[in-house]
Amino acid sequence: MSDLNSQSKPDILLLPGFMLDARLWNDVRAGLSDLGQLNFGDITQDDSLEAMAKRVLQNAPPRFVLIGFSMGGYVAQWVYKFAPERVIALVLMNTSAHQQSEADVAQTQAQIELAKQYPFKGLTKRALANSVDPDRTGDQALLDRLQTMAVANGKDVFIRQLSAMRNDGYEDLQKVRCPTLIITSRNDQMRSVAESQLMADRIPQSQLAIIEHSGHMTPLEKPTELLEILTSWFQQHIQNI
Repeated sequence: MSDLNSQSKPDILLLPGFMLDARLWNDVRAGLSDLGQLNFGDITQDDSLEAMAKRVLQNAPPRFVLIGFSMGGYVAQWVYKFAPERVIALVLMNTSAHQQSEADVAQTQAQIELAKQYPFKGLTKRALANSVDPDRTGDQALLDRLQTMAVANGKDVFIRQLSAMRNDGYEDLQKVRCPTLIITSRNDQMRSVAESQLMADRIPQSQLAIIEHSGHMTPLEKPTELLEILTSWFQQHIQNI
């Protein structure tokens, strides 16, 4: 990209979602590499968002553009909270600052106990279907990509990531002072547009982008549209930092 020459390209730190890995970004990886030097954070080794964030920071470049997807978006908020001076800019994608309800916590604990008792064979068909646009629940190739990452992560990661409870983070969002892009998808069955709008309302220097005809897995469902949004935003906000 002509506006971001090799000397001005920032480090980009990418955080995936629940039971995903760096392959989440495969379809946008080449385009993202034009925007900056890619780094991939590990959120598989810890059972709390705070510990995940601390590990990410231990292995992160000195300063970086932080892109967090879904669960990685929750972790990204903790990364900013711990080290705001290191975050050049922030992208929160298909995520939220919403606290888990008591019912959610109880359901999660039940899942954890069940997972401890049986071999892990991947995510359920229902979980996979809920993570994509309703029109793509029959897209077996897409679902297989998600399941491959889940199986590769395995049982221990499944339990650790389920154990990472989410507290209300909306008040902390008001303290974010870097350029921030909130990306949501119209047909996301896991995180709503309203949640993203609420995040954007809380962050002073924020911009909200809504991707149509996509479910939760935006990087895999709508990579072209996502890359266009990120490229435009980088050109506006990153090159002058």
